[in-house]
Amino acid sequence: MAKLWRLSAVQLTSGPDTLANLAKVDLLLAQLPKAERHLAVLPEGVAVFAGPEGLNLKLAEPVGAGPMQQGYAALAKKHQLYLVVGTLPTQTTDPSRFAASSLLYSPAGDLIGDYQKIHLFDALVNDSSQQYMESATTMAGDKLSVAEFDDLKLGMMICYDMRFPGLAQALVARGMNVLVVPSAFTTVTGEAHWHTLLKARAIETQSFVIAPAQVGTHINGRQTYGHSLIIDPWGRILAEADGSNEMVLSVETDLDLCQQLAEKMPVRHHNRFQSELKHE
Repeated sequence: MAKLWRLSAVQLTSGPDTLANLAKVDLLLAQLPKAERHLAVLPEGVAVFAGPEGLNLKLAEPVGAGPMQQGYAALAKKHQLYLVVGTLPTQTTDPSRFAASSLLYSPAGDLIGDYQKIHLFDALVNDSSQQYMESATTMAGDKLSVAEFDDLKLGMMICYDMRFPGLAQALVARGMNVLVVPSAFTTVTGEAHWHTLLKARAIETQSFVIAPAQVGTHINGRQTYGHSLIIDPWGRILAEADGSNEMVLSVETDLDLCQQLAEKMPVRHHNRFQSELKHE
């Protein structure tokens, strides 16, 4: 029996104004086709991005409460879809650092899943920013997140996490069939690695991958790669955005393809390291 879902990704150029970002997301979600079972994913930093130092910490909310979260919950309900808010800043036990939280809302506007970015981007990059030190202001998460609704089992990553296949393997060991990777990749690293890493994560986990991205030059001069992607479990790119425009991607898919591939090529069963990934 077919397990039909519409999978969508939203690409945009977020800024420091949270209400302006929310309004843009509303307009972009309105462009999506309607579907009974619909998952839409927003990029990393969708709620606030490229602002002055300390803005994310100032705006950080407790998980499950606050005006930013209320706004995105209302959009999930308004557009009647499951909505992954790529990231917004949430409070932590350290008053000097926030968490980059990815939040999943149901069509009723209920928070049904959350994930805090585990791998933080501390790197030297040959672009206008030169150095990224995410750990200076962000607290790393420490939990895996797989949310199950209907026949969709959603594994959650954020941007830099995609470079760590062990995380993807741990998620698929918990039953994942759709992996979301909201991102804000730099132009330099995107041109080098974006497509390769995401296709690899799809192929090795035999899961659909939805990777919405920030795009263009932001108000602080940061440059992001765009090229949002939706990829099937065989590694085929089903939809791709360009590298300069805000836009939406949307495809109808059959999640049963994941099981069909797993039966033809049972890589999880063949995995000699599977014992390391079992449930605790």
